Amino acid sequence: MIISKFFLTFLCIFLLSGCSTSSEFHIENLAKTDIDDVSEIHMHQVVTLLRTLTVKLYKKNPYELQKVQEQTIDSRLNQIFICPVDKKYKELEFKEGRDAILLGFEPEFEGDRVFALMVGLYTMIHTSYNQKCELFMLDYLNAQNLYNSARNIEILVWRLNTRKNNDGRLFILTNSLKGEVKNLTYERLFGKLISLQDTMALIVSDRTGRIIKKMAQIAGMAFLPIGI
Repeated sequence: MIISKFFLTFLCIFLLSGCSTSSEFHIENLAKTDIDDVSEIHMHQVVTLLRTLTVKLYKKNPYELQKVQEQTIDSRLNQIFICPVDKKYKELEFKEGRDAILLGFEPEFEGDRVFALMVGLYTMIHTSYNQKCELFMLDYLNAQNLYNSARNIEILVWRLNTRKNNDGRLFILTNSLKGEVKNLTYERLFGKLISLQDTMALIVSDRTGRIIKKMAQIAGMAFLPIGI
């Protein structure tokens, strides 16, 4: 009986893989769980938001792009959003994650601050997804890492609005300057990123039964750790 069930299961898989007329069908999808599909949807949405944010930051801070010769917004997008993340950049002192973000706020740093910020933000969030490009049923996520990444985005937003160079100017402009029409698009983008990471943290916490250790204070805090 057991052998019969196994044979029928195998036969169904074989027929599906061999006779399906849909070009979207892949046999490996049969090993995925619903939660993995949700995770990948979240990952895709996060990357889409990060790419949009990168473009907006370069348009708001065009002088950052000009610090490195022959770079365009498109070339920077291609350098930042790669998966798997197997390349570190000499211009960022080979830093990634929160270290790359912090480099973008150092007064003595003469490189592209937007590049440092977005490489750091992308690799930090990518690490919260176990540095995976695809998630299968054995690739269990860590809810605390996802939660910490959401808090780190909040800390980053606080730094963007408060950290200034020796001339009293913000290192990277996001909000409108005095006298301009108020620009809320950055606030919305960061808010969506935070919401996505928080939602994924809750989903994973519910799946694993592990309690998330929550942080009460954000302003002035150091970036929270995220590890695999």
